[in-house]
Parts: sequence; C-alpha cells; structure tokens
Amino acid sequence: MRNPKPRATRKEDKKVYLQHADLLNYDIYGSHPDAQFLKGNVYFIHKGMHLTCDSAYFYENTNSFEAYGHMKMWSGDTLTLTSDRGFYDGNAEMAHAWQDVILTHRKSKLYCDTLDYDRMYGIADAYGAAGIKMTKDKDVLTADWGRHFTDDRHSEFYYNAILTNDKGLRIETDTMFYYDKTSVAHVMGPSVIHSNNSVTHTENSFYNTKTEMSELFGRSTVYNGDKNITADSLYHSDKTGINEGFGNVVYVDTLNKNMLLSNYAYYEEETGDGYATDSAVAIDYSQKDTLWVHGDTIRIHTININTDSVQREMYCYYHVRAYRNDLQAVCDSLVYHSVDSCLTMYKDPVVWNEGNQILGEKIKVFMNDSTVRYAEVLSQALSVEMMDDSTHFNQVSSRDMQAYFVDGKIQQTWAVSNVRLVYYPLDDSDSTIIGLNYTETDTMKIYYTPKRTMEKIWMCANVGTLYPLTQTPPEKHKLPNFAWFDYMRPVSKDDLFEWRPKTAGLELKEEKRREAPRRMPKKQ
Repeated sequence: MRNPKPRATRKEDKKVYLQHADLLNYDIYGSHPDAQFLKGNVYFIHKGMHLTCDSAYFYENTNSFEAYGHMKMWSGDTLTLTSDRGFYDGNAEMAHAWQDVILTHRKSKLYCDTLDYDRMYGIADAYGAAGIKMTKDKDVLTADWGRHFTDDRHSEFYYNAILTNDKGLRIETDTMFYYDKTSVAHVMGPSVIHSNNSVTHTENSFYNTKTEMSELFGRSTVYNGDKNITADSLYHSDKTGINEGFGNVVYVDTLNKNMLLSNYAYYEEETGDGYATDSAVAIDYSQKDTLWVHGDTIRIHTININTDSVQREMYCYYHVRAYRNDLQAVCDSLVYHSVDSCLTMYKDPVVWNEGNQILGEKIKVFMNDSTVRYAEVLSQALSVEMMDDSTHFNQVSSRDMQAYFVDGKIQQTWAVSNVRLVYYPLDDSDSTIIGLNYTETDTMKIYYTPKRTMEKIWMCANVGTLYPLTQTPPEKHKLPNFAWFDYMRPVSKDDLFEWRPKTAGLELKEEKRREAPRRMPKKQ
C-alpha cells in the first residue's frame, strides 16, 4: 500500500495589508524613495492587528511602515496602543511608539514617552525621561521604566517604583511586579509600605490591593504606632489589623517596654487580642531588671482598647517558668490583670528570691510600677530560707501567708493559721548557730531589715522549744511538709525552656473546704 501524500498545510500570511488611504503617491526623488506616502484615514491590517493613523510611509518591500498623527493600534477588544508617532515591522511583529503613548490592556492603562511592543512574545517595554505610569482600577503605579506582559497580564517596574491608591496605600521600592488579574504587587529589595494604620519595612513581600492583605518574608517588620512585629514570614491585614507571624517572631511594645518572642504569634490590632506559642517568651524591660516569662502558650486580652480605661490581661500556660536576677518562679499557669496589677500563679507554684523559697496552692503578687508591693500565698503555704552553710533551713508553714514590700524590698511577712516555725538563731558575735527554735502558733509576723534579714518576730499565744543544736531531735530539723526545689529553679533567661517537674509524690494536693453538715429532717 502506497504511503499517502502529506496533507498540505496553509502557509501563514505575514504580509502587511493597506486597507485604505484617502491619498497615495510616490516620491522617488524625495527622502523616502522606497515608500508609498499615505495620507488621510490610513488603515493597515496585519495578522489580526489593526492600525490607523493620519499619514504614513509604507515600505511594502520590507513589510513595514511609519505612522504619524493619532496612531491607533488594536487587537480584538482587549489591547489598544495609541501615540502621536510609531513604526511597525511586520516581519518581526515589532511596534515602536513614541510621544504621548498609551497602552490599554483590559482594565490597565500604561502611559509613557516611548514604548516597544513585541507582538510575538506579548512584551511591551516602556520608558522615557519623565518615567512611566500605569493605572488599574484605583491603583496607580509609577517608575523610571517598566515592562508589561500581555499574555499572563503582569507588569514589572524598576527604579523609584511607587504604588498608590485611594485607600491611603503607598508602596515605595526599586523593583515591583504587579499582577493585573489579582491586583497583587510583589516588591523586591528594600521597600516601605505605608497604609492608614501601619508602616511596613520589607525586602520581599506580596500586597493585595483589593483585600489589603500582605504576605511578608525575609524578616519583615510591621509598625503600628508604639508597637511592631517582625518574623521570618508575616501575614498582615490593613483592613482587619490582624498579624500572623511564623518563625522567630518578635513583638515589641515600645510604650510599655515589653516584648513577646515565639515561633508563632497571632495579634489583632483593633481588639488588642492575640496569642503566641512554640518557644513563647514574654519580656518586661520597663524596670532596671528585666523579667522573662515562658509558657507553652501566652495569650493577651485587651478591654476598652484606645480609651483611658484600657485594661489588659495575660494568660500564660502550661509549664510556666520565669526569670529575673532577683526573682525566679515556676508554676503550671499564670494570669496577669492590669486593672489591679495582680499576677496570679496556679497549681504547684514555687517562687525563689536569693536564698528564699515560697510555695503554696496559689500565689498572688500585686505590682506597683512593675515592682512588687504585696504578695500572698493561699493554702499550704511554706517559706524556706537556706542559711549560709547550705545545710540548715529556716522554715515557716501555715495555711496562708502575706508579704509586704516597700520600694520592691520585703518589709514584713504574716503567717496565718496553723503556723509552724523552725528557726536557727545565730550568735551575735560570730554568727554561729546556737540552737533550733521550734514553735507552733496561730499568727506570726516577721519583720525584715533593709538588707532583707530577719529583724524581729512577733506571734500570738504559742508553744515553742529552743533546742541546743547538739540535742535537737532529728525530726525537728525539718517541718513535715518541708521541700527544697532548687533543681526546678531557672538559673538564667536561657534556662526557661527545659521543664523540670517536682519529684513524684511531692506535688501539693489541693485541700478542699469541708462542707457544713446537712440538717437531718425531723422524724414524723
């Protein structure tokens, strides 16, 4: 069987056709001897492209022409190019336009002095001494020069690129890519994004002018008044004020001098609510000594934001560890209320201050300008002071305890209900231990010197014994609920992430209040 002949294919017509002109003549002795001079309502067609102008020189041999006066070039109803002058090469499918150039592509308009348009690849290069401008809906983009791609409908702007709109947006950068379909601007290099509510510094980000949403990368920072947030990846909404950060997130409040570190954070600027997790650390540097607090999750809630009666609440949970040079603490969860400047620690809280340790079921600390003014331990309170020999411990246990401070220094401590005391008095001459004082009472007050050493002890009716140190019964050296949890204590701000729980069996068991006996009904 004979092979069939290959089917003939239609050869593509690349010729530029002159459709109309009011006047046509030749000037073989003039400046354009190879051209046809056309005048009046000149109309060309080439491969689906239409072009009109007032006059033209048509070079039929080279399949090209020069156009003058009100040049208009269009293809379908999506692309139109207008200018005062132009040149078109039909073989290369290249158009060169200059003087008051406007390229209209769907909803976008590109204004420039000079434009080169490659029909084959759908690329338009725009430039000129006065720079270029493009508008799309309410977006206005300017730059020194740029490029527009008609196939995938995106534009590139270089040097002094600026995007503005009627929503108060202003983006300044040297390199910007703008996508017409989605109204998304992609900036590269050092860039600044201004909006009504925030200022963003970035080197790589995407901004959607319709949704007012930013996708920021490469350690970008969003500034909102006295607050700013930085992250490896950051999502910010100008419309809702929501920020969501991933990777090495740093949130800073310069007014209140505190910050929040984490690997994930979420914050709403309008409500003042947010949370952080994954290595979350809250830092307060409003005082000379900085406080660091870590928890699995840290939440912030704001009440009456942007008013004189603004209130803030912070919730930190679980595996809470805190460090300051003069104070360390661990607990299961922590709550702070700004309305009364009260910080409350729940479930097996332990607090250390130099050689002192305090624990109970719940510990409440009331602040005054970030310094402690009052603290109380509720239920199963135990205070332990390690002496200089690191062997003996002064101990006080009671139901509750209160401590009062002046200028951040402890002034007096009250122990209330079921008080037990183990105290080692010292010889005034050489500070050696002279015995052990074991006392039981209902209420005790301990007063301290400015150097935080015991000055005197007051108590109500009591029963006590002073044992010589060599004759002290072994069981009297420590109270029944004595425990020294130094192994749990954070030793630095870098020691916040390793959770070291209490040894099994030493956890406090919550003491429930006894209910009043129910009244028995009378027998009938």
